[in-house]
Amino acid sequence: MGRNLQTGDRLRPIDLARGHGLSTQAVRNYEEAGILPAAGRTPSGYRTYTPLHARALRAFLALVPGHGHPTATAIMQAVNADAPEEALRLIDESHAQLLEDRRTLRAVENALRDLAPATAPEPATGPRTGGTFVGQLAAQLGIRPATLRKWERAGLVRPRRDPLTGYRVYDEADVRDARLAHQLRRGGYLLEQIAPLLDRVRAAGGLEPLEATLHDWHGRLSARGRAMLTGAAELDAYLRERE
Repeated sequence: MGRNLQTGDRLRPIDLARGHGLSTQAVRNYEEAGILPAAGRTPSGYRTYTPLHARALRAFLALVPGHGHPTATAIMQAVNADAPEEALRLIDESHAQLLEDRRTLRAVENALRDLAPATAPEPATGPRTGGTFVGQLAAQLGIRPATLRKWERAGLVRPRRDPLTGYRVYDEADVRDARLAHQLRRGGYLLEQIAPLLDRVRAAGGLEPLEATLHDWHGRLSARGRAMLTGAAELDAYLRERE
């Protein structure tokens, strides 16, 4: 990182910004948000930073990939407010969320294994009987009926209508699609990402199209875990330097 040699350990905003590929405005914004400690001031009012500020900025930028911008911000704010226990609590919550996401992925994979291979549906020759109503399916998934109706509008599920009551009825394939959609939503996938996947499952008559998605999901979770380790190392270095 470049330094202003005329001021020894004092760094100008541009020195701090250039060393991390940021703009000077971003550095000022980070300071105002509490991500960085308050800067010193020259007699003429200009901000000056120190190697401690550079260490704080490195810690924040390392925390973001693993924890996300809001949580990384809250962690740094807590540290700079001399509330390390709050910072550690936030980190614990983030790790717990990663563990929950891993469990969700495992649940998706288990759900896929439990599902019988789908076959192309035969054209209906008459009224179908049986099936699950929207309230029952919503209760099974732990979601609201309105969510299922939203998924229907997005093309994730395609229930039929009961000819007598007009109520939505979900057959086995619909329930399968709803279960997969629910698990993928918990995994962070958007409706517009899930809809084409389910279309491919229906068209292929099987679940093979989801294999690439699951592989990518594994990769993203592993990357988050590694990023959390990197962030922890940088944050520990910052805490030691503050002490």
